[in-house]
Amino acid sequence: MATAGCDPQLCLPVCRQILREGVESSRRQLFIEAFVSAGRVDNITMVMGLHPQYLSSFWKTQYLLLRMDGPLPYHKRHYIAIMAAARHQCSYLVGLHMGEFLQVGGNPAWLQGLHCAPQKLRNLNEINKLLAHRPWLITKEHIEALLKTGENSWSLAELVQALVLLTHYHSLASFVFGCGINPEAEQDGGPGCRPPSPHGDSSPASDDGVGGSGGKDAMRDVEVLMERMKLLQESQLEEEGVTQEEMATRFELEKTESLLVAPSDIADHSLQSNVLCFVEDPEFGYKDFTRRGEQAPPTFRAQDYTWEDHGYSLINRLYPDVGQLLDEKFQVVYNLTYNTIAMHCGVDTSMLRRAIWNYVHCVFGIRYDDYDYGEVNQLLERSLKIYIKTVACYPEKTTKRMYTQFWRHFKHSEKVHVNLLLLEARMQAALLYALRAVTRYMT
Repeated sequence: MATAGCDPQLCLPVCRQILREGVESSRRQLFIEAFVSAGRVDNITMVMGLHPQYLSSFWKTQYLLLRMDGPLPYHKRHYIAIMAAARHQCSYLVGLHMGEFLQVGGNPAWLQGLHCAPQKLRNLNEINKLLAHRPWLITKEHIEALLKTGENSWSLAELVQALVLLTHYHSLASFVFGCGINPEAEQDGGPGCRPPSPHGDSSPASDDGVGGSGGKDAMRDVEVLMERMKLLQESQLEEEGVTQEEMATRFELEKTESLLVAPSDIADHSLQSNVLCFVEDPEFGYKDFTRRGEQAPPTFRAQDYTWEDHGYSLINRLYPDVGQLLDEKFQVVYNLTYNTIAMHCGVDTSMLRRAIWNYVHCVFGIRYDDYDYGEVNQLLERSLKIYIKTVACYPEKTTKRMYTQFWRHFKHSEKVHVNLLLLEARMQAALLYALRAVTRYMT
């Protein structure tokens, strides 16, 4: 059975192809640790295992969120994960955490739907909805409503843990759909991903039989990207820099252009009953941050509320240790590199990684004053922009065609790397909006 809202054509073949890239000893060790701690190695772990350094950091964070001491009881943590995953129709994660919820002693009646859960959890629905689809709309009033005195009120520490859990699972749903991950066989009787086998690396182009002119076009795309990176690096050394006004103009232009970046091959997805029962207002979804002729919310200037100076310390104060682990995870994925691009070695990919990260933040309305958004247009081809925006904003609409259309001559591990950047950039963007609202409530 395919995940709800996920193109079954994407799930199985892509997952198998990704896992074909082999298992090194470090990955094997991580898989063994996963099996010991959870009694199984799920498909998310298998795919993330292509990047062992990241997987290790991801695990530590998720383990702390779900299994270590914290303000929320264990069963409520899994229920919040279900609520978050359901917003994106991700039956893979919903099913996974329904099982976990019961294992830690959760009340089976709650799994009949959100209407059967305690009012305190149901009160999270509004902020779950906004964090998943339009985080820029979150205000201190949303925080205040949850913290107001009464039998269903949240403590600040509980709420911060809930906000981290919600953003973690919204972003993980993006990763699940972006990589085409299916449920394991024992979860729902479906075939799931196949276990990794130590075959050689391959690219989507070779897997999809892109030969002849198609293969040459894919090769040419790689060379064009390499040349553009080289020219941008040279121009940065030669020029004194772009004015702040020009930087701001280029951001607004990129933000406006992102309205035109939308998938053209979206299938009609109906919600499965096991997901629908956890969703209120299912029609509410991502809406472009700004549209012509509409009053746009103000751009979030990253320098006004940064993760490093504001978000990190607030989380660490209210939910000790998790801030440090989140920071490590953000740093690991942002700096992760093997200095390769497709068939080229010894390449500095920092410019490309920064363009992907900043483009995700751009579609969520976040601007960096010191970044030239002209680089995004130079480095990210249209098919990659469509993929990024779909996976980050409405991941349930991702198709296999979108996955194969961008970077056709790149390895699957490189495409998984893109998905890791998407996951973390999306999570940080949503967290910044949520934590800014908490800070405003506190001051």
